[in-house]
Amino acid sequence: MTDFDAIVVGSGMTGGWAAKELTELGLRTLVLEAGRPIVPEQDYTEHKPPWEVPFRGLGDRRTVAARQPTQSHSASFDELSHVFWTDDVDNPYSTPADRPFYWFRARQVGGKSIIWGRQVYRWSDLDFEANVRDGIAVDWPIRYADIAPWYDRVERFIGVSGQAEGLAQLPDGQFLPPMALNCVEQHVRQRIAATFGRARVLTIGRVANLTAALNGRAPCHYCGPCHRGCITRSYFSSVNATLPAAQATGRLTLRPFSIVHRLLARDSRVTGVQVIDAKTKMERVYTARVIFLCASALESARILLNSGIGNSSGQVGRNIMDHIKWGGASGVFDGWTDRRTIGERPNGIYVPRFRNVTSPPRHPDFIRGYGFQGGAGRTGWHAALHAPGIGLALKARLTDLGPWSMSFDGFGEMLPREENRATLHPTLVDAWGIPSLHIECRWSDNELAIHRDMNVTAAELLEAAGAKDIEPSTSGPSTPGGTNHEMGTARMGRDPKTSVLNGWNQSWDVPNVFVTDGAAMTSSSCQNPSLTYMALTARACHYAVEQLKRREL
Repeated sequence: MTDFDAIVVGSGMTGGWAAKELTELGLRTLVLEAGRPIVPEQDYTEHKPPWEVPFRGLGDRRTVAARQPTQSHSASFDELSHVFWTDDVDNPYSTPADRPFYWFRARQVGGKSIIWGRQVYRWSDLDFEANVRDGIAVDWPIRYADIAPWYDRVERFIGVSGQAEGLAQLPDGQFLPPMALNCVEQHVRQRIAATFGRARVLTIGRVANLTAALNGRAPCHYCGPCHRGCITRSYFSSVNATLPAAQATGRLTLRPFSIVHRLLARDSRVTGVQVIDAKTKMERVYTARVIFLCASALESARILLNSGIGNSSGQVGRNIMDHIKWGGASGVFDGWTDRRTIGERPNGIYVPRFRNVTSPPRHPDFIRGYGFQGGAGRTGWHAALHAPGIGLALKARLTDLGPWSMSFDGFGEMLPREENRATLHPTLVDAWGIPSLHIECRWSDNELAIHRDMNVTAAELLEAAGAKDIEPSTSGPSTPGGTNHEMGTARMGRDPKTSVLNGWNQSWDVPNVFVTDGAAMTSSSCQNPSLTYMALTARACHYAVEQLKRREL
């Protein structure tokens, strides 16, 4: 007799989708979350002004340095959002001294779906065929046609604002009305089109923020700090959308403060999940017919490694991928001094990948490619913070806007390589006595060549648009993990000897275990991956339920 029909480990981006799909398909589902519950009206802080927090938004540097030195490197970490990130002391991991890796973690109901960047782009067969085309790693067991209907399903539910562009490398989706480009972005789009035609295209970002009401959620009101929560539920998170849908079925049990130590297996099947209560440290076992690991790429791999199952291929923990960033350029524009932005648009522009899209020509220095995010704006009162002067002159400067400028910031693909891996540390454990990970990951020459090219082409785009004072980026490359797109540690494939999962995200070794978070990814593309995680999760849930009905699980 099982406690539940299904157990989902993790309540974030993919855990919320697994909960929604499995409960709506009739399964009594337990969601295990390692962190605290979230009450939006109580815990979200996007409308809290800086003068209501002790350090006026600048943060308690001593406490951060002591407790969250790794998490603080995230672009969305600040005094008001730091509570959504884990404590590094309680949740340690190790890296070689000369190869840092940023593992950003969020332990609460909703996980990182509360603080994600919300950029959602479909992948195409340029991505799903990339490994076999380039002779890299293993082939994806699916193609775009397999996942396209699930992209549709996810986009219709989460709400994606965007502009159809008709590009083969960036398929269009089910879009709400797009957010508007500002005047300089419109100018740059037109000049890029005039110079490069359809070879290089600037569009508004495709973002999971509503521009029209959807399923009881209000449209975005452009308040700005989305990484602190969204009381109007205008952006997608599992707290805002999927978990309430699962709760409405009456078949969801959500248990916070439940840290999964290991999966319990017998006769090539997982029978249950061993959990440690985060507050009391007491252990408990829950049983179910099917298990979905949705704990994040590295945490799901850690659970499998600690369980000693699902790794006959030796690939669990290997092939860590992220996106390389901090390449690009910025420039200044004359004119439009009578125009300004109004509100805080929670989105930027996007330039889809244009390198190595058609063959020939191919770039001589690297395979795969990158896209640009960014945007245009005017410097405001912040520019006066470092300017000389006091009194009336300073006050006057605070009311004057500076010139328009625009930046292009690249996000490049990382190749899967077995030597980039996570293993169990022989002695290091977390605050609950669970073995921690040792992570070894570095960029290859291919990623570094991609990074260098970002600076060149970003400057080309700005020059074509008539910018002046063009400055290529000098701050990169980023640290692996720093883009918060870690993936690949339990990859899908066509052969159980070289992959962990089949084409349905199902473990080759333990058929009633499914892994649908970033661990499942076989390659990394250059587009933000969360939409693909969600689509794969929905697809796998329907497959699993059909297998259960046929008594094949």
